Amino acid sequence: MSLRNDLARVMARDSRYPISAYIFIFEAIDYTKKRHHRSAMASKTRSDKPVTPAHVTAAQLCDGAADLALQQYGLMARTVLRQWGIRSTSDLGEIVYNLIRSGDLEQSPSDSRSDFDNLFNLEDVLVRRFELALEDVDAA
Repeated sequence: MSLRNDLARVMARDSRYPISAYIFIFEAIDYTKKRHHRSAMASKTRSDKPVTPAHVTAAQLCDGAADLALQQYGLMARTVLRQWGIRSTSDLGEIVYNLIRSGDLEQSPSDSRSDFDNLFNLEDVLVRRFELALEDVDAA
């Protein structure tokens, strides 16, 4: 079965978010895992065991999703996410837990749906990070 068919079943149970939002979450998970793997590798010493990016926390995923949205959509990130029904970190959590319930993602024993609630104001963070990026460009 294809990912699109799997997502169609998820969306049939919860139609608040379009397929694009679910695909974005998969991309954000991959992006966040890679970012944290690079960070762990940079701080690893020779005697450390190999680092495997297997799991990210709700806070890491929400932060990574904000960065990825800005990378992909720039000034339009907030508008694109709003169009998909994503206005808060709680919305990101709803999508993740819809995918967990469908078996498309795994939950670790320490994970909870409430981990995504009120982490930060997603829309404000998108605007603030975009403005900071513009300041960096202007300073260069």
